[in-house]
Amino acid sequence: MTPTRRALFQGSAAASLIGAAPALASDLVPTGFDQIAKGPFKPNWDSLAAGYRTPDWFRDAKFGLWAHWGAQCVPEAGDWYARSMYMPGQPAYDHHLKTYGHPADTGFMDIYPQWRAENWNPDDLLDLYAKAGAKYFVAMANHHDNFDAYQSRFHDWNAVRLGPKKDIIGLWAKAARKRGLRFGVSNHSAHAWHWFQTAYGYDPEGPRKGQRYDAFKRFAADGRGKWWEGLDPQQLYGGPVMPLPDGFDTIADANKWHEANDRVWSEKAPLNNPAFTRQWYLRCKDLIDSYKPDLVYFDNFDLPLEQAGLDIAAHYYNASLQWRGKLDAVINIKPHDAHRPGIVADVERGMRSEISPEPWQTDTCIGDWHYNRRLFEEKRYLPAAEVIHRLCDIVSKNGNLLLSIPVRGDGTIDSEERRIVEEIGVWMGRFSDAIYATRPWTIFGEGPTAVAAGMFSEGKQKPFTPQDIRFTTKNAALYAITLGRPEGGQVVVRSLAKDGGHAKGPVRRVTLAGDKTPLPLRQDRTGLHVTLPDGALHPFGIALRIDGVL
Repeated sequence: MTPTRRALFQGSAAASLIGAAPALASDLVPTGFDQIAKGPFKPNWDSLAAGYRTPDWFRDAKFGLWAHWGAQCVPEAGDWYARSMYMPGQPAYDHHLKTYGHPADTGFMDIYPQWRAENWNPDDLLDLYAKAGAKYFVAMANHHDNFDAYQSRFHDWNAVRLGPKKDIIGLWAKAARKRGLRFGVSNHSAHAWHWFQTAYGYDPEGPRKGQRYDAFKRFAADGRGKWWEGLDPQQLYGGPVMPLPDGFDTIADANKWHEANDRVWSEKAPLNNPAFTRQWYLRCKDLIDSYKPDLVYFDNFDLPLEQAGLDIAAHYYNASLQWRGKLDAVINIKPHDAHRPGIVADVERGMRSEISPEPWQTDTCIGDWHYNRRLFEEKRYLPAAEVIHRLCDIVSKNGNLLLSIPVRGDGTIDSEERRIVEEIGVWMGRFSDAIYATRPWTIFGEGPTAVAAGMFSEGKQKPFTPQDIRFTTKNAALYAITLGRPEGGQVVVRSLAKDGGHAKGPVRRVTLAGDKTPLPLRQDRTGLHVTLPDGALHPFGIALRIDGVL
């Protein structure tokens, strides 16, 4: 890089136009587009909290499936590949070096043309997911790698222009709505400005010590005659707002710097990159206006980027009122305040210990968020039984479960994933009457197994047992769901002991959920005892409908 060019580069944090660069998509903003929709919601927390109520469709749906899918699934090497491939000592770095070459020569931007989605069949997958019992479907619109999987008017790095060369979000939406599913999008790109800064780093050790990675030396003008002609790599990577400083000579010290600087997770707008915040707002508003999603999931602990996020929330709620004639929209964030009004709180890879007064959601995945072939080969996905048990626990506490099924770069899921989804569908086909459109009872359940509550706590969760029972209600019925196959065909619900404090009346009748055949029962001071025929049993557990106690 010449001294003049280096000076230009280092002096520009948000923009990176070198020489006669092409016009950026973000420069072409129609008059008035940046204004939020008119309506009762104003872009502040007081207004959002006062006017928002969770729509019934979400409260009734209970179970959604998610395609957390993008170019980071192409290497089949797991989560955060686009960041970690620039960090020596990380498995993703080793994989990239072996598979694609050194990141000074072949960066993550070179993976996008390899995300071709050549075997993707959204109709086939949505048939499978609808049969599995999902009532809503969420598709990833962008991740921290800053690439839009839709026909973005304000970001040239998108799936219509390169990679699949398809409107991924548009096609997902069409397939989901055709099957009567509510459709949502997930937006993770607000953290791209710092998350992707590893692409401006270098190897602190080894034969290529000190050589900066591709983001540090690729500009719009360099694309002439290349596959990325007309694109500006700096718009993808975010500009060098905090590149790894010169002088590191150990991997450990470089990684400590990353952890203390570009890994820091803050929802504040970057003061030294205001253009990023504006472009994020335009891209997100474009996503909402173009696809009219029922749900927007933000991978954030607050609304993203301060005022920009508040503007988007107010716009989305007001726009929903215009589209549907009622407020039918859901925003998910992961607030530190578990019951923050104005949105639907989400617990990533975790559960709650008690019934929440407000609807909420757990999001998790049967494997890594981005496809990891090793988990398939080692058969280490979350089993269908554990999915069902977590679903029942979450629903008993006024929550929903949003479950991601990792998708390979070619657009398919593997045989193990398909088997798990089908097994979920078998249980839901028999017992989902105890799940859909239900509300919590006075207590969520009973049994010996404690719940590991809180964000990212699922790894601490011990397996549930058949003695663990979860309760839901619908109209005049109480449902009791066992979290395992009842032993000896007997279920004992101790919370329904005769003269106990929870039931309003004696049990009149017990049937299986979705069935009208009365089951033998006995209610005494030790509990409600129900005998099940062998044909009623399921290895994941069963759901009883109990009449007379509400």
